[in-house]
Amino acid sequence: MFTTRPTLQGTFGMVSSTHWLASQSAMAVLEDGGNAFDAAVAAGFVLHVVEPHLNGPAGDLPVILAPAGGEVQVLCGQGVAPAGASVEHYRSLGLELVPGTGPLAAAVPGAFDAWMVLLRDHGTKSLAHVLKYAIDYAENGHAPVERVGQTVETVRELFETEWPSSAEVYLPGGRSPQPGELFRNPALAATWRRVIEESAFDDRVMQIEAARKIWSEGFIAEALVRQSDRATLDTSGERHTGTLTAADLAGWSATYETPATYDWNGWTLCKAAGWSQGPAFLQQLAILPDELPAYGSADYVHLLVEGCKLAMADREAWYGDAAEVPLPALLSDAYNTERRALIGDKASHELRPGSPEGREPRLSKQAYAIAAGEGGFDAMGIVAGAGEPTVAKDGATRGDTCHLDVVDRWGNMVAATPSGGWLQSNPVVPELGFPLGSRLQMAWLDEGLPNSLTPGARPRTTLTPSLALKDGVPVMAFGTPGGDQQDQWQLHFFLAVALRASVRGGLDLQGAVDAPNWHNDSFPSSFYPRAMRPGSVTVESRIGDDVIEELRRRGHDVTVGDAWSEGRLCAVARDPRTGVLSAAANPRGMQGYAVGR
Repeated sequence: MFTTRPTLQGTFGMVSSTHWLASQSAMAVLEDGGNAFDAAVAAGFVLHVVEPHLNGPAGDLPVILAPAGGEVQVLCGQGVAPAGASVEHYRSLGLELVPGTGPLAAAVPGAFDAWMVLLRDHGTKSLAHVLKYAIDYAENGHAPVERVGQTVETVRELFETEWPSSAEVYLPGGRSPQPGELFRNPALAATWRRVIEESAFDDRVMQIEAARKIWSEGFIAEALVRQSDRATLDTSGERHTGTLTAADLAGWSATYETPATYDWNGWTLCKAAGWSQGPAFLQQLAILPDELPAYGSADYVHLLVEGCKLAMADREAWYGDAAEVPLPALLSDAYNTERRALIGDKASHELRPGSPEGREPRLSKQAYAIAAGEGGFDAMGIVAGAGEPTVAKDGATRGDTCHLDVVDRWGNMVAATPSGGWLQSNPVVPELGFPLGSRLQMAWLDEGLPNSLTPGARPRTTLTPSLALKDGVPVMAFGTPGGDQQDQWQLHFFLAVALRASVRGGLDLQGAVDAPNWHNDSFPSSFYPRAMRPGSVTVESRIGDDVIEELRRRGHDVTVGDAWSEGRLCAVARDPRTGVLSAAANPRGMQGYAVGR
């Protein structure tokens, strides 16, 4: 089978990420004796520098990790809504939706603390060691990918007229970052140097704990609160101050959880629980029949699209952190037998949440209105792309994220999907060199829903790394950017791995990454202004004219995208029988790379 590049194989270590500099920085840590967790942290901080339109230190971070010989865990770096972020407060401002940008959209920042907790508990390297790569690229410069400058140009007017601190970093001398020219962020480098200086203890754990305290109570916390208190123009067209306080920052920390799991044909798939959209991946697997149509056929695509619509409708009705998520019922055989029976020969154009254990589903009033067609998919004048940011002039963003996976010679394995804190989400904090995030835009301003905006509760996130076990042993870590598309593209990738032939005695990771992909938007978007496109499916042209024609005959509203436009998968794997490691990365977007030996 033709692939764009080989599936890498080796025995020392493998890394895959959405940017080559992050991948190689992680590999440098492995070469220097670090483990997979040290490498992941170093790569994560490099991604803040080289993909600032996709993630930042004040963003969000779910991690799934499998320590060698230990239990699979989820590390939650998704911050909660501040104590003052209530439905009542936002409604009192005349809002029907949480703005897509600005301080009202900012949750308690979670990414930095999660990286620190991962380093403390599972890493071996010092704080200075894992930060040195990011500091070097921020201080001395890196050649930015095209999308950084393109994103800045999209919001140039906003930066120049309303967010001057962002213009200072991203429009120096009036010029946006250009490919082939060095781009620097000296303020960010200075922030990390100061953190290292103020946490200069001999003991590694004491260093990390000091850095965490600087973030939550020290000069960084003070600067973040000052920024939240500044009146800022957001997607509502008004200027608002935020709700983030010193107490919110001091009172939150990243936590470990047991993953949500589903067993399928000898595999066990691990995801974050129902505060994320991760269980939608598991529900899609549970809906599948015992016998699947031929891989890649119109029957196959139709089945997966229709199953996805049902799982995502349940996401809208049942997922969130403000109420119990009935996950055992949603993944039960009885429930999914009922759901599977709803899949017919024709494409559904309805939003059809189910009734696990006889419970009545309830959606936001806005979701009902969107599902009824009272909200345009193109309300921002943009169309969702292949995991790259699609950005309106007011900074509203869909589907922008990073991903990284690492496996080392000892068998440690980690998948992480850092996001949020985008350069277009909030003004750059002048003293720090990075902005607040905007994850609260994913919560609804209706009371009593699982995903209602609720002080102390996590907004339901689209970030959803994956880890797969085979016969109870961790064998593969994977994930992708792409917002609402993440658990669609990841399912297609996983099935391509599980259903198709191996290469060189191992999993055909690159073949599965390269396989033609697709997604649908038949449910309310997680991103402002929360629109949907009933009956839609967007496919890569490589999927074939016969498949496209048959999908249209079945009533799907098919959009044919470019040949390489759907998905940005990363993956690493380990064969427990032989110890052979493997990795693959997405060629789409021309920046994701796997490295290893």
